[in-house]
Amino acid sequence: MNIQPPILKGKRVAIEPMKIEHVEGLFEAGNDERIWAYMPMKIATVDAMKTLVDKALTAKEEGTEFPFTIVDLETNTIVGSTRFLAISEANRGLEIGWTWHHPGVWRSRVNTECKYLLLRYCFETLSTIRVEFKTDARNGQSQKALERLGALKEGTRRNHRILPDGYIRDSVYFSIIESEWPKVKQHLAQLLER
Repeated sequence: MNIQPPILKGKRVAIEPMKIEHVEGLFEAGNDERIWAYMPMKIATVDAMKTLVDKALTAKEEGTEFPFTIVDLETNTIVGSTRFLAISEANRGLEIGWTWHHPGVWRSRVNTECKYLLLRYCFETLSTIRVEFKTDARNGQSQKALERLGALKEGTRRNHRILPDGYIRDSVYFSIIESEWPKVKQHLAQLLER
């Protein structure tokens, strides 16, 4: 899968390929412990963010992930990050995950527009037939956001991951498939018009 997106730009956000130069801005955006409550890594220092970015960029070089930085066009500041994961060219599918945003843009149009831009790129440029998402079973806010976007809840993968604090996490899976994209696209466009 030839993932080489230009900057994906909407009215409120720009999603650009992650660079090492983004570390400081990502740390400033992610310097809130609430962001990391359900994530597989805790970020509390600039060095920890640099480690996260280094690992993401290594995965990009290996072709297993494609990390992005999210910029709020209203403030011209970095407000979060997201990635393509589980990239399968043979099966024409991938996962959108490792998504986090600064709390200042929670429940705003930022996540909706990000997902719209990423899904449009997946289905209309990459010709994927499946895009999946997973979230911690305890993270009701994330599950509601995915349902609001139009993703279908598929089920729970039990004892899926051990988090840094030792907690054994169940992951809830959601997906959107190619045949659903036109309806989901229309739904997201309507949300963004409000």
